[in-house]
Amino acid sequence: MKTRRRARRVTLETLYEYDIANHPPGEVLERRLQENPMEKTGVEFASRLIQGVIQHQEEMDTLIAKYAPEWPLDQMAVIDRNILRIAIFEFLIEAETPVKVAINEAVELAKTYGSDSAPRFINGVLGTLADHIPQLKEHFLPLPVPE
Repeated sequence: MKTRRRARRVTLETLYEYDIANHPPGEVLERRLQENPMEKTGVEFASRLIQGVIQHQEEMDTLIAKYAPEWPLDQMAVIDRNILRIAIFEFLIEAETPVKVAINEAVELAKTYGSDSAPRFINGVLGTLADHIPQLKEHFLPLPVPE
């Protein structure tokens, strides 16, 4: 499995435990890496994703609530909510991962960890968000200016 895909899986598992049990994310990540070691670039990527998602969670949750109004955040599956957060952080806030790649990776995570309907739900919400990236960059998030 490719390094970034493995890092996303570890990120999702870490954020899930953080969301459910409120365990310190650094400790959760460290434990997961002891169970399944990963190369340095993967660890750095996972750490950056975890920190970014936690730091920008409020803004991302506002976006999710707006673009998935039929699913209130507190009623949404924890896995789905965290998959959406990871992808939104990657393609909108950090803006380092191409949108299509972030959406594809999110759908793959949903296929592995989510319910039968999760991949379609994740794809739909992220696709709608992707259609509004220019407006979102202007109005919602304090995004870094790409260099």
